[in-house]
Amino acid sequence: MLDDIQNDTNQRMNKTLESLTGELAKIRAGRAHPSLLDQISVEYYGNSTPLNQVANINATDSRTLSVVPWDKEMVAPIEKAILESDLGLNPATSGLNIRIPLPPLTEERRKDLVRIIKQEGENAKIALRNIRRDANHDIKELLKEKAISEDEAHKAEDEIQGTIKQFTAKVDDIISDKESSLMEM
Repeated sequence: MLDDIQNDTNQRMNKTLESLTGELAKIRAGRAHPSLLDQISVEYYGNSTPLNQVANINATDSRTLSVVPWDKEMVAPIEKAILESDLGLNPATSGLNIRIPLPPLTEERRKDLVRIIKQEGENAKIALRNIRRDANHDIKELLKEKAISEDEAHKAEDEIQGTIKQFTAKVDDIISDKESSLMEM
């Protein structure tokens, strides 16, 4: 029972880290990377389809992305989806090739992005604390039902606390890495 609670807690905390990493991947650090367009979906034969499933996305240089649709009918919808995204990108089309120049980040914009990164980190820590609360609640329920002893309950709560400390440290590392890569000129 306690192992199940610990395993569930670890799985949920890992998912929180994955979610944080996914959110931070959307924040560009001034360099062109195909993952910048991961959250963009395009209407493809009536279905909302991720952009990377209807086109090749490459970084041609450090400031330019190239999107080449597999179907020439998709050029206009892809261009529209990129324009409507909240990324602030302006695609330029020439034939089948859609070039997306990335504007350089200003110092002010970098500071705004650092603030956003820190907020995402804080949201992840809140999620971790909520997971800890749920696990501790489950442990207390087992104790109340007399399924475990008080010593086992205290030991399990200590293990959960150790787990959250590890994951909080990982969140801090991820945030500081992203922050330092963002502030590089």
